[in-house]
Amino acid sequence: MRILTSTIASAIAAFVACDASAQTAAPKPDAYPTKPVRMIVVNPPCSGVDIVARLVGPKMGEVFKQQIVVDNRAGASGIIGVDLAAKSVPDGYTLLMGSSSSQVINACIYTNLPYDPVKDLAPITMLASTPYLMVAHPSLAAKSVAEVIATAKAQPGKLNYATGGLAVASTLAGELFKSMAGVNIVMVPYKGTPQATADVVAGQVQLAFSTMPAGLPLVKAGRLRALGITSAKRLSTTPDIPTIAESGLPGYEITTWFGILAPRATPRPIISRVQREAINAINQPDVKEKLVGQGYEVVGTTPEQFATFIETEIAKFTKVVKTAGIPQLSAGE
Repeated sequence: MRILTSTIASAIAAFVACDASAQTAAPKPDAYPTKPVRMIVVNPPCSGVDIVARLVGPKMGEVFKQQIVVDNRAGASGIIGVDLAAKSVPDGYTLLMGSSSSQVINACIYTNLPYDPVKDLAPITMLASTPYLMVAHPSLAAKSVAEVIATAKAQPGKLNYATGGLAVASTLAGELFKSMAGVNIVMVPYKGTPQATADVVAGQVQLAFSTMPAGLPLVKAGRLRALGITSAKRLSTTPDIPTIAESGLPGYEITTWFGILAPRATPRPIISRVQREAINAINQPDVKEKLVGQGYEVVGTTPEQFATFIETEIAKFTKVVKTAGIPQLSAGE
């Protein structure tokens, strides 16, 4: 009986060891993928993050010899899509095309996210970024960032800026500007960016922080005046527009970025392969030309660089939210 018990125990131990070995064995990157890969996009079709996904996905699919299926899961400020990705099987067949809004702003604004934005996701690579454009109605007397700051300091509360809501990146761009400049400019929140932009064009509000694709055509048409961009350096496509940092606020920087993440336990060989092919895809001449033409900057980072960047951005803008007194929201609201 003792011999039988010992034999069974040994068999169970061997089975457990084999099973654990099978679970921890890293798959060969060259064998991945063997079926279509789902890429969850946190915004609807034609949004910035969707555009990047649909440009990069087919290029990656050509190399993988498997389709990259874009799955738009919009809603709840991107929370729905991120939650789905975070809780998916970590086998490389579910990827997330996230953004600064879904990965950073939500972490700063919402108190009860159904996932941990840092611990539940593995950053793979940031692919592209685009700055905001600080714009003004042409009737505004201030013709530069320095003049806006001077006016705001001389007449606190006189100037105002439009934003598409509290939990959006343009609000943080405005509040970061106010905090660093030490000025009082009144935030005017709308229920969406189109309404906010329309009122600036109409002259109902004086200032706004617009995305490049939305704001630049209005600037070129003479309906808005460009004061500065929020990136650390000028864009090659708009070299005449100075950065806000060089216009009186050294260190000021905020951009909208787009990048690929995966469920946290996704094997490292798969993460490495996705990162490599995604960067190759974003740097294809036709892809790069389309993105640069719309005001995007092609980036490409390592997983470690991307992870550090996200954590730094969350810390940075958590302080901005607190300083601005922006109310914390429930993910269910």
